[in-house]
Amino acid sequence: MESKEEEIKKNKTTNIGAPKNFLIPIMLLHLRDWNTHGYELMEKISQFGMESVDQGNFYRLLRQLEKDALVTSEWDTTSGGPAKRIYSITEAGKQYLDLWAGSLSQYQKMLNQFFNIYNPFFTPLQSSSDKKEDEDY
Repeated sequence: MESKEEEIKKNKTTNIGAPKNFLIPIMLLHLRDWNTHGYELMEKISQFGMESVDQGNFYRLLRQLEKDALVTSEWDTTSGGPAKRIYSITEAGKQYLDLWAGSLSQYQKMLNQFFNIYNPFFTPLQSSSDKKEDEDY
């Protein structure tokens, strides 16, 4: 069994990464702006900052999102190569994304409070709506 000190050293040297479920709102966010092939979506998510996305899990998650009616897909046969699926967000997917955005906003406020206590000199980046809320007090 690892001591807390060993665990802390290990976590400092490894990239813990984002929670698996966080991949869902990122996928939906990207699909909200354009319909795309799975491979292109995976590239966009990597550019977003999630570098360690497992391809097999990614496509399983896309199929699950489709099964849950948050995403639809259709075959694209217009290109010269083999047919590819084009994924799109559904209205239910947009509503689910809105729920995630609300939850993430609450987490952002908690994280800001955490860092304000952890390091009172740390100033987290604020959105314009957060700045307006701060000005109202």
